[in-house]
Amino acid sequence: MPNADNWQGDVLRDLRGTPPPQRAQSHGAAHGHRPAQEQQQPPQEQPQPRTGARAPGPNTPASSPAPAAPPARMQRPARSPDSRPVVDSALSGTARRPRQGEPAAARVSRAIRRIVSSSAAREVAEITRTAERIQQPVATGRQIAVTSIRGGAGKTTVAALLGTAYAHYRQDPVLLVEADPALGSLPLRLGAETLRWTTADLAEIVEPQMSLLDLTGYLVQLPDNAWLLPGSQGRIGAMLDTAAYERVMVALRRYFGVTVVDCETLPAEVARVALSAAQARVLAAPATLDGITSTYAVLQWMQGLPSHMIAGTVVALTSTTSRPGIDVEDAAEKLRSTGATVHVLPHDRHLAAGGALRTELLARPTRLAATRLAAEVFQLSQKRR
Repeated sequence: MPNADNWQGDVLRDLRGTPPPQRAQSHGAAHGHRPAQEQQQPPQEQPQPRTGARAPGPNTPASSPAPAAPPARMQRPARSPDSRPVVDSALSGTARRPRQGEPAAARVSRAIRRIVSSSAAREVAEITRTAERIQQPVATGRQIAVTSIRGGAGKTTVAALLGTAYAHYRQDPVLLVEADPALGSLPLRLGAETLRWTTADLAEIVEPQMSLLDLTGYLVQLPDNAWLLPGSQGRIGAMLDTAAYERVMVALRRYFGVTVVDCETLPAEVARVALSAAQARVLAAPATLDGITSTYAVLQWMQGLPSHMIAGTVVALTSTTSRPGIDVEDAAEKLRSTGATVHVLPHDRHLAAGGALRTELLARPTRLAATRLAAEVFQLSQKRR
């Protein structure tokens, strides 16, 4: 595990390809995993054994190479994990009925203004242009990593909004990966009812020759051709190492047009690997003075990294209350001065409740802002191979 006090140096070393300092034994090696370098080779490029080759006989020259041995199949676990509910039955009755994202009076006032100002046509045209940007085809799957500096910044909410937008507008399968095993809430936000297989479980059984149909049997199916791979089953102490994460992502990236990864907060090791491997990054930040201050410091540090890092980073500035304690637009301009793109997600009562995301209950400004954010992030991911 790298030194948490020097995580910036670890990220920079990973991005530049410099080998890390020698350690007595890595976390992945202690668990029998292959080194991370061996995971970078795409599975479809691995040499396949020849079929029908004869075994060498007594007349075979000594210099003749022996037939390639078939790759060893990974052993399936002796016991499949049990299915567990996302919300314990003792707590399911505590949730109140979901509310609309904005009050009824605000919705009526907004509708009247749209009619009077004739802005409906302009709004439809903007939505159409945004949808066309999201629907662009991809040659290879795009990986988008979402992280934050600290908890409570809206990281999982942003990941759920992005994944939902891509699944709605795109025709190819969309995958959401929870790389935050420490009681992550992505399954709850996406409305999943039960969990079974996790990222660590799938890493033990995934094989290069698996088809999409094989793999989806271990995933949670969501609406609109979207799939979820949870990070844990809600148990404290669940672990996910970089070797397991890399093995799963290499195996899955061929089948999904867009993969949204809900990472741990920085400076966690898996989060650094996910950020360096992704084609675009989203940094969730709360619209508070301390949130802006820490995010601005990170963006200033990123200016010293290779230029594609900050150019491919979008800050999702989320308003946690209806009346933030800062000027959100001024704060966004300050963050943009670092070279990063900044999108503001307005306060939404439905999102603030913390339950399952239902897009029909989102306030209209929230839906529009989330769609613009999804389009911007996807466009940036297209610029990075």
